[in-house]
Amino acid sequence: MIKFLVINPIVAICLCFTTCLSFAQVDQNSELFKTIMSKDSQLFEVSFNTCDVSQFENILSTELTFFHDKDGISNKNEFLSQLRNGLCKSPKKYQSRRELIETSTEVFPLYKKENIYAAIQKGEHRFYETLAGFDEKFASSARFTNVWFLEENEWKLRTSLSYDHQADFNISEENSLFDNNEEINSWLKSNGVPTLGIGVIKKGQLQQVRVFGELEAGESAPYNTIFNVASLAKPVTAIVALKLVSSGKWSLDEPIFKYWTDPDVANDTRSKQVTTRHILSHQSGFPNWRYMNKSGELDFKSAPGEKYQYSGEGFEYLRKALESKFGKSLNELATELVFNPSSMIDTQYVFNSSIDQSRFAKGYNSDGIAYDTIKNQTANGADDLLTSIEDYGKFLVSVLNKDGISEEVYKEMTSHQVESTKGKHFGLGFEIYDFDDGEYALSHGGADKGAQTIVFIFPNTKDGLIIFTNVDDGYKVFEKLLLHYLGKRGMRIMEIEMSQ
Repeated sequence: MIKFLVINPIVAICLCFTTCLSFAQVDQNSELFKTIMSKDSQLFEVSFNTCDVSQFENILSTELTFFHDKDGISNKNEFLSQLRNGLCKSPKKYQSRRELIETSTEVFPLYKKENIYAAIQKGEHRFYETLAGFDEKFASSARFTNVWFLEENEWKLRTSLSYDHQADFNISEENSLFDNNEEINSWLKSNGVPTLGIGVIKKGQLQQVRVFGELEAGESAPYNTIFNVASLAKPVTAIVALKLVSSGKWSLDEPIFKYWTDPDVANDTRSKQVTTRHILSHQSGFPNWRYMNKSGELDFKSAPGEKYQYSGEGFEYLRKALESKFGKSLNELATELVFNPSSMIDTQYVFNSSIDQSRFAKGYNSDGIAYDTIKNQTANGADDLLTSIEDYGKFLVSVLNKDGISEEVYKEMTSHQVESTKGKHFGLGFEIYDFDDGEYALSHGGADKGAQTIVFIFPNTKDGLIIFTNVDDGYKVFEKLLLHYLGKRGMRIMEIEMSQ
């Protein structure tokens, strides 16, 4: 990609146009200033903000050269093609809106023999983006320098420089929200979210732990609040198995029937085909939960390895196989292999005496009514993990650092094992989001009565985000959080999730 760096844009433009004789800035009440501002409005208000590409064709010079500090250099045809096939491609998944900071605008006439033949326009502007179905969000700010030429008595944009792009949330409404605890708590109440936990990972370190809201009316939630994170149990179970695989004590591809066969499928020959790889990539063939079957019994919906089908039953199947072989409960295995090595002092699969109930965030329905707390005495390999933001952050950091995971196994874990939904894929234990620039994220969510949670980690940069809520519709606050903390990547994630 071509990069274009400008230290002094006006000097650079002068080097391009040797007939440049004067740089006196014109008054804002002058006819030239008003004309250029009118052209600016036509360029953005009429054309860019509405995606009217035909208007662009009329106002751009055939000799246009567009310099962008992140996307390189393009001519008129390339610029219009990028618009048609990108931002303005139909059907539009998001809309971009440019807002001029009018007080920043300066206009300088260029003379040749006392006649104005061109004008330089300098200024700053902001861009806002709207994902289909969601509120408009600030995207970035930038500076620009445009050179307008009189071509057959018509002002045409011949040279444009766009530079110093910054996703600076200091000028967005969201920033004031996330920097003000009172505003966050007010925002949570307006969305009916009793408790929110946020964890931020940067460069392989848990950089920030924030918990907002209340455990009870008038009782603020502490930073080490314990949440039921529902299906975020699955990545932990997966890492237990993958650490055992890495140490040579377990196999990804050995059928596990010799360690465990559920009585409901014992007479089905497909039960002898199920492997750990099938389970961790949701290709076991099992339904999500057996209780969803009319019979209430476990069965196969497809042959193992045939296709993707999300299954909690698969992870429970794996739990029972591991417990059978090693003679220990999953909670004991996880304590030895995951919890203790990462100093996860508030994490358990079971509601035992080590759980401080005074810090537990009980779950609520969307009407604000609390559910009865489930206090499991037996681990569930797929559900109901109890943990804090700090503890789960430590777990994700250990995953990013490949602690106890061999290179070969890590490669398998982060590779596309099967296509899941909306163009995404499952690796082993994590779902994979792929981005256009080659970056990818490992993710998993948890949804249950009184629990909505989600996490993202980026192996290449070792960054990550953790979001816990304790209400049925806690997902309502995900959008603001993803856009604030992940920026463009958050926008892309929301775009993927909104796709059909």
